[in-house]
Amino acid sequence: MNVPVKAGHQVRALDFRDASDVRRIEGFVADHKAGLFHRPAWLKAVEAGTGQRAAGFLSERLGVVTGWLPLTEVRSSLFGKALVSSGFGVGGGILAEATEAVRGLAAMAEQYAAGGGFGSIELRGGPIPGDWEVWSDRHCGFVRPLAMSDEAELHAIPRKARAEVRKGLGFGHRVTTGRGPRDLAAHYACYSESVRNLGTPVFPRSLFASMLEAFPDSSDILTIWQDETPFASVLSFYHAGAVMPFWGGGTFAARAARANELMYYELMLHARKAGMTRFDFGRSKTGSGPYAFKKNWGFAPEPLTYGAWTVPGAAARNIDPTDASYGRKIALWKKLPLPLANSIGPWIARGLA
Repeated sequence: MNVPVKAGHQVRALDFRDASDVRRIEGFVADHKAGLFHRPAWLKAVEAGTGQRAAGFLSERLGVVTGWLPLTEVRSSLFGKALVSSGFGVGGGILAEATEAVRGLAAMAEQYAAGGGFGSIELRGGPIPGDWEVWSDRHCGFVRPLAMSDEAELHAIPRKARAEVRKGLGFGHRVTTGRGPRDLAAHYACYSESVRNLGTPVFPRSLFASMLEAFPDSSDILTIWQDETPFASVLSFYHAGAVMPFWGGGTFAARAARANELMYYELMLHARKAGMTRFDFGRSKTGSGPYAFKKNWGFAPEPLTYGAWTVPGAAARNIDPTDASYGRKIALWKKLPLPLANSIGPWIARGLA
């Protein structure tokens, strides 16, 4: 399916089976210093780990790539069908050099959504077409530079949060960093308990394994241990000079042991030694508990601009956990035994891309 945009321009679907095509897009992303979630490798890892199909459209002019729209085809019996840029990420959206490329990519996505039974398209960042819904008040990102030494890093954390880190240091916890089966098992044990306690279904363990496989040189897991018991663990990515703690959490015991606070501080030190210069704390829902936590660590919130287009006559997808309609479900989920939550949670969470 090709769509002419302007004289000399066309938009077409990316063939993920064509290695040269994929390399061209990876190069386009790198040349434009775009985010991790624009990379075809991210989309394919999502597909391998969740079954949600990778897709995307590129615009070209005289054989040169001028734009790219990465997409995950989300299919869920509970949450419907949507095209998301990018699935399970906090960024993505259209990456383009000219207005005609933006409009052409959006038009192609609209056509594909309507023809494929997808109710909506969601763009997480990038230019948003003028006739789409757009908002900047629901999520914020948090990024700041890393300090030049361990001591300077500690003092860069505001006083109250720094006191919590010092308490964590005082417990003498063991810290490990790795990518092996034991690291993955420890991470899943901590993360799954953490999200269950928040009332959220856990993502499939296969998603985390796929991400580690897709980014062998730019991902790892840092874990805080009490003897042989993992208390807190985070899977992070390293991209364009920034460490991105992406999926992290702690057990109930981690709270008193200050393991979560120690985890992020130790990751800052680890990332600086790995050559990173920035700490990207990810996004949080505006006004939420995680939003306050990151502000308390000295990170300034920066509003994130997202956009969406809904097929005429279709209902917009709603996966906002703060929506009142989810309140009772979240309260019930928090009470589930962890083995049961881990059994049925991944099936549900595949639709929360």
